[in-house]
Amino acid sequence: MKSKKVVRQFVLVLAGVMTAGMASAQLVANDSKQEEKISSLISQMTLSEKVSLLHANSKFYVSGIKRLGIPEWALSDGPHGVRAEINRHDWAYAGWTNDAATCFPPGTALAATWNPKLAYERGIVLGEEARSRGKDILLGPGINIIRSPLCGRNFEYMSEDPFLISRMAVAYIKALQSKDVAVSVKHWLANNQETHRDSIDVHMSERALREIYLPGFKASVTEGGAYTVMAAYNKFRGDWCAENEYLDREILREEFGFKGVLMTDWAAAHSTIKAALNGLDLEMGTDKKDYNEWYFADPLIRAVEEGKISVAVVDEKVANVLRVMMKTKMFDEEKREKGKMNTPEHQQAAYNDAAEAAVLLQNNGNILPLNFNKIKSIAIIGDNATRKHCNGGLSSEIKALYEITPLDAIRKKFGATVKINFAQGYEKQSTFKEGSNAGQTSSDMVDWKLIDEAVKVAKESEAVIIFGGLNHDFDTESFDKQNMDLPYGQDVLIREVAKANPNTVVVIIAGSPVKLSGIVYRVPAILWSWFGGMEAGNAVADLLSGKVNPSGKLPFTLPVSLDQSPAHALGNFPGRNLQVNYEEDILVGYRWFATKKIVPQFPFGYGLSYTGFSISHFSTDKTSYRKGETIHAKCTVKNTGSRYGAEVAQLYVSDPVCSVLRPEKELKAFEKVFLHPGESKTLELNVKVADLAFYDEAGKAWNVEPGEFVLHIGNSSNNVSGSVKILVK
Repeated sequence: MKSKKVVRQFVLVLAGVMTAGMASAQLVANDSKQEEKISSLISQMTLSEKVSLLHANSKFYVSGIKRLGIPEWALSDGPHGVRAEINRHDWAYAGWTNDAATCFPPGTALAATWNPKLAYERGIVLGEEARSRGKDILLGPGINIIRSPLCGRNFEYMSEDPFLISRMAVAYIKALQSKDVAVSVKHWLANNQETHRDSIDVHMSERALREIYLPGFKASVTEGGAYTVMAAYNKFRGDWCAENEYLDREILREEFGFKGVLMTDWAAAHSTIKAALNGLDLEMGTDKKDYNEWYFADPLIRAVEEGKISVAVVDEKVANVLRVMMKTKMFDEEKREKGKMNTPEHQQAAYNDAAEAAVLLQNNGNILPLNFNKIKSIAIIGDNATRKHCNGGLSSEIKALYEITPLDAIRKKFGATVKINFAQGYEKQSTFKEGSNAGQTSSDMVDWKLIDEAVKVAKESEAVIIFGGLNHDFDTESFDKQNMDLPYGQDVLIREVAKANPNTVVVIIAGSPVKLSGIVYRVPAILWSWFGGMEAGNAVADLLSGKVNPSGKLPFTLPVSLDQSPAHALGNFPGRNLQVNYEEDILVGYRWFATKKIVPQFPFGYGLSYTGFSISHFSTDKTSYRKGETIHAKCTVKNTGSRYGAEVAQLYVSDPVCSVLRPEKELKAFEKVFLHPGESKTLELNVKVADLAFYDEAGKAWNVEPGEFVLHIGNSSNNVSGSVKILVK
């Protein structure tokens, strides 16, 4: 019997190998047919027709070639929702009545879930809605490193950590592109500030580039298979990102093997010949009314005719465009995803993101969750209790099908049994003007009339919830924040309300770090709920009432003050004379705080729960490894409390003795696990020994030096439950 079983297993394995081989052969055959079709189409085009595929003919469209059956290309903003329809030739909205969309929480909130399954779920929804709207490319995700707490686009980006970014971005990209829509990973590269974003020249070491700023993009291309990449506005080491030979030719094309489309951000093209030779494919948004005058229009035709650029260079670009069109089935519409809009599943996905993203920062005396069955009255205070945020932030703004505010949700869920006393508390004083942060300078006035009203309702209520934080006058494309302060006199409001009623909970709605040192000792509980998208209010109401247990973890370090952060401690933000030097090098975010022994307000990876967890029995499968092997680490996570909830096991690695400076610790693996009270689960976290390497600038290669490494398991960068030493031979 045993021999038959062995034979049967062998046959099954052989069948599996043959099937895999056949599938692989089929892919090769399909790719070969695709390339043949691309060559055939290019051979039939005039030079003018080829060039027409390499620049826009409106704000968000690229012309097709009707006689060859090449369709028009439709692009849309949309890192967390498909943007409303823009007019063809100006930035005004087209006034459609059917372009309202599902609005998700933005990038930092997604990363705060520490759950790639949600990133995948989001990608599916965005792909379906983009197809329903007839879009071929969705401009996102934004994956730049959060280098400074002040960057205006931090809310769109994900994290200060390249590994967390990579895991979330890959899941997002795979899902979205499975719906026959191309992503555009942005912004390539080092768009870490909005101040002088279209002229700043970024300089960093090769090691910082390789270890911090490139990994997310590399993973997006090599693992996620991103079809398009968007070049940033800024310069990198003296050359614009859209025409940078080192970035675009050597790294993106040759090292990463990228065969998709490299496009500009809107109005980020600066030349014809240099950009063409260095790998740019598609010019978008150039500020010239006559599209024929764009760099990749008539000037490109002239450059070819004058022999300054070969036809082969143009053909390469056209091939890249056609390849993405074919990958997204644009030549076979019958087989292409049709899409759908605003389904209950889409709205549930938006809710899931908002609910899992929220980070419980403080809960002294277990004041949360609030028991709305016992409370007879509650004060809801703050402008953010009623403000809607989906329609802000410029290119990421969404015309949401609906948006539930916190006050809306609390009234609907609990208004029948609980007296809800609302007070404005503070007023929006800032004024937004694209490209100017002048409106932020007059936003710190303390309005005592509003504060007195808030104190009055606080005294009349059993508990208080203050909804504070920021809005999209601060978290926005086009300029950076001036500081980390809570605007509009919120510190004073919170202080006075907390004196009037100690049972005060603060909910921070923001997409980037804010200063909390003025309130952490004044209130017992702080919940960070981000910009929560269309389901923001429902999610935060369920979190405050305990229907949902908070499980988010900070995707960035929250400093006590701005001068704790590396770029500001070293005085290299936003740079001088239109140049910024990343002197902090590889010590970005928690790497800086841990290595320099600086205690932040709240560390990277931090987040509390309404239940308790233990992480124990941390071990590795071996004590020593060779460089080509994988470390298989295990740990047991147990829910030690009385509520269902989720914990994120985070694995960090240290290299105590090394020929170069290494960070105190670096995130190398994580997993989120949901457990019932008393339930435990053993997790396996795998780390390739090759991923323990540092970038050796002298050798221009990755280097894992033999010796001892220490693996740490915990639930934040500052809270280690166990450590294991291993030897790399």
